[in-house]
Amino acid sequence: MKPIRLISGILTVGVWTMLSRVLGVAREIMILALIGPGPVMDAFVAAFRLPNMFRRFFAEGAFNAAFVPMFSKKYEADEAPLLFARDALNGLVTVLLALTALALIFMPALVYVTAGGFAGDPRFDMTVAYGRVMFPYILLISVSAMLSGALNATGRFAAAAAAPILLNVLIIAAMAAASHFGGAAIVWLVWTVPLAGVAQLALVWLAAERAGLHIRPGRPRLTPDMKRLVIVAVPAALAAGVMQVNLLVGQLVASHFEKAVGWLYAADRLYQLPLGVVGIAIGIVLLPELSRRLKADDAAGGRAALSRAGELSLALTVPCAVALMAIPVPIVSVLFQRGATGPDDTAAIALAVAIYGLGLPAFVLQKVLQPIFFAREDTKSPFRYAVVAMIVNAALAVGLAPAIGWIAPAIATTAAGWIMVAQLSIGGRRFGEVARFDARFGGRMWRICVASAIMGAALWLMQIWLGGLLATPGLRYAALAFLIAAGALVYAIAGQMTGAFSMAELRTTFARRRG
Repeated sequence: MKPIRLISGILTVGVWTMLSRVLGVAREIMILALIGPGPVMDAFVAAFRLPNMFRRFFAEGAFNAAFVPMFSKKYEADEAPLLFARDALNGLVTVLLALTALALIFMPALVYVTAGGFAGDPRFDMTVAYGRVMFPYILLISVSAMLSGALNATGRFAAAAAAPILLNVLIIAAMAAASHFGGAAIVWLVWTVPLAGVAQLALVWLAAERAGLHIRPGRPRLTPDMKRLVIVAVPAALAAGVMQVNLLVGQLVASHFEKAVGWLYAADRLYQLPLGVVGIAIGIVLLPELSRRLKADDAAGGRAALSRAGELSLALTVPCAVALMAIPVPIVSVLFQRGATGPDDTAAIALAVAIYGLGLPAFVLQKVLQPIFFAREDTKSPFRYAVVAMIVNAALAVGLAPAIGWIAPAIATTAAGWIMVAQLSIGGRRFGEVARFDARFGGRMWRICVASAIMGAALWLMQIWLGGLLATPGLRYAALAFLIAAGALVYAIAGQMTGAFSMAELRTTFARRRG
């Protein structure tokens, strides 16, 4: 895959992921309006996090970190890739069936471990009930993730990137139905989650069939390849588990403060928008690309791919981070303040958004740097780094909470993110040229920061000028849209003037992509 095709793949995944994340924000707008921060929202967030936590642990994080490089190399060398994929699918399904059964039986204990602050109030029983309905989602979405990894490894990104849209579309439809037909919105919401899992699996399965990836379930077998997969996947699972521990520590701390779980969840949704569009898109495309480069002993090509991915990620992420720190209140108030969500909720969510914004570049750079290790089937090093980040996160979240309260988990998450980036950057040096950014990346990085700072100053001044319009019910959406568009224009001009990027290069990239 040439650099232009790498960028094309990133753009394909990015566009679909952008649509998914925008719909995700629309989803949260409806949820916060109909349910709002409070006990029911806290219970839903804690219950929904359970299948998502294990999904990242077993599928997207750990399993695919081992499966995608191995499948990519077998596919490139035509070494029975479908047989390998079939055995991997059978092993994954077997583990997930057992996990789901245990979780349904021991759901109260699981809730106590992950949200201990709920014990003794109605949130605990609600979380248990919601969790039992939504937990089977892990089986459906994990199989979807594996099939998506196979599609990505063959250079087919669209269907896998589009599948998450179905969850948001169905939840939006469910919330609209709850508003129109009446009834408890939380009931519509909870039962829609497993239904969305069925829809996502169906879409990706059909896409795999059309791509010639005829992967059929069967009896699990412990072949030499499966043993190798387990050996590589277990450290990755532990690494993913450490990252999930960070989330759980934050949730445990927040569960002791009223509404805090819902506040942090809403803030998380906002910074996940650029993180998903940029970081996840780059990670999905870069991992199979680096795996193929290493298979072909093309260190120079791998370095170019890594550098262009890092350059693009910072060019898109740093201005988003600055915007989240410069104008969090207008963003949160326009998007979320309505119905059951009031001004006090807006102020709390905006504070968390600004802190997460400070860590956004770190979260994206992790997605860029981790494929360096995974492409070499080195999952032990990221695990060690993740353990250090977990210790930092836990120490800050628990240690700061008595002094500063519910916002401590957000500060801890941001600090741990930068610690993780530092470790990945230093640890990757041993891989040589392929793990180092080139001179062009270094020259453009500081220019991107300067252009973003200029944009941030302009946004801060414009929000003062638009203050009244941003608070006017009939005009606030247009005012926010104008604010964001004006900020983007300022960044584009500043970026061109400082040399952060070249509009001619972007036009060439899009022209070649269309061709």
